[in-house]
Amino acid sequence: MATYLISDLHLDETRPDITRAFFAFLKGEAANAEALYILGDFFEVWIGDDDDAPLADEVARQLRQYSDKGTALYLMHGNRDFLLGEDYAQRCGATLLPDPSLVELADSPVLLMHGDSLCTLDQEYMAFRQQARNPQWQQALLAKPLEERRQIAAQIRAVSKSMNSRKAEDIMDVTPDEVMGEMRKHQVHTLIHGHTHRPARHPLTIDGQAAERIVLGDWGDQGWCIRAEKNGLELIHWPTAD
Repeated sequence: MATYLISDLHLDETRPDITRAFFAFLKGEAANAEALYILGDFFEVWIGDDDDAPLADEVARQLRQYSDKGTALYLMHGNRDFLLGEDYAQRCGATLLPDPSLVELADSPVLLMHGDSLCTLDQEYMAFRQQARNPQWQQALLAKPLEERRQIAAQIRAVSKSMNSRKAEDIMDVTPDEVMGEMRKHQVHTLIHGHTHRPARHPLTIDGQAAERIVLGDWGDQGWCIRAEKNGLELIHWPTAD
């Protein structure tokens, strides 16, 4: 049985094709998976587990059916859905994973991350990340009415889009020294993350030994996943069109 890893689906009511592609993935490629890891930015935005949007309910229902069949399901926060909590994870039959997390894949230790914490050159984003992960800031936001939270989320997205359009490409990618530091800290030779929307396999050398950073892609015209089996890890993509 294989284990699958995905990230950056950015599920949203305005992109029903991606939601359908994800449900098809659950019933197709990943139907008999041993485990499924969702490494952040699963939703385009998450305003709290009390969100009454139909999309949140339908995704939870589909994931509960999926996990009830025996697949271990794991969710990690991204920069878009950092407010996703235990209540929603339980509705899905999922376990929330800390970022980073060390797991065993293909008979080797592998470090899993969303990837945003690796982009240390983007100082504006790193400052926002520090604020957004503060429990007191989150509690204050979650105490606001749903509609006000939706408006705040829309404002944050608009500001983020405007800021990103002015940033150099390398600033929004991972910092190589940060990658090396995390891999040394956790004593691994394989790192898997998303966030950057730059799917690829990057060979590395750490302290004289071969290593690899594998980047998951975001879902749009194509879906992306990593399939982990005993014989190794495979980065896969396919068209999402109906």
